[in-house]
Amino acid sequence: MSTTTVSQLDKVKDGPWSGGKSPWNLEYGKIMMWFFLVSDAFTFSAFLIYYGAQKFAQPTWIDADKVFQSIPGIAESGQPLVFVGIMTFILIMSSVTMVLAVDAGHRNKKDEVVKWMLWTILGGLAFVGCQAIEWTHLHHQGFWFGRNPATGLEGEAVAEALAPYFTRDISYTAALQFSNLFFTITGFHGFHVSIGILLNIIILSMTLNNTFERRGTYLMVEKVGLYWHFVDLVWVFVFTFFYLI
Repeated sequence: MSTTTVSQLDKVKDGPWSGGKSPWNLEYGKIMMWFFLVSDAFTFSAFLIYYGAQKFAQPTWIDADKVFQSIPGIAESGQPLVFVGIMTFILIMSSVTMVLAVDAGHRNKKDEVVKWMLWTILGGLAFVGCQAIEWTHLHHQGFWFGRNPATGLEGEAVAEALAPYFTRDISYTAALQFSNLFFTITGFHGFHVSIGILLNIIILSMTLNNTFERRGTYLMVEKVGLYWHFVDLVWVFVFTFFYLI
């Protein structure tokens, strides 16, 4: 009668360290969300790389501390980066509330999911509202797509109009490039935040209608959460490029 010999490798495979759950056993929708986020990351990277290239190709550039030194409706000057700091804090906190909503979904706690999704939506709306106020304020100062405060002026009037925004030499071209890229990139990010708010509202509605209770899973909350965290992460880079560097 023959006996079967079991190798040491086979013993390891049958033991408690056999690997457990396969890392590739992921839900299709979550994989597709990751693919989308990676592709979108390339788009934002291209925008920011182009901004950096334009900035360092110019002999001078606008000083962010002088452009963003107001708190609309409260202080016209003397408060550099305070308002955008508030905006950043709001968006980061909305990411925290999204984490809590996803955690509540994992525990099948409908009421908690509703509560934290509401806070996330409010945070997103507050951020977009602040961004609209900032855009309006800059527009009143003369910045817009294809425009800067010196557009339409000639001679010494150009230098006088742009002097408050430069610490070194004044450049009309640099001011125009800054204006175009600022509104394009922050607008593109604001569009993503708006889409995220819409998705969060849809998820909240589905939660209130017990859609996920019937499915037995809150996986959709996690998928939308991935998108929301991505939007927050992108803002960290936008904030760094435009306001800090």
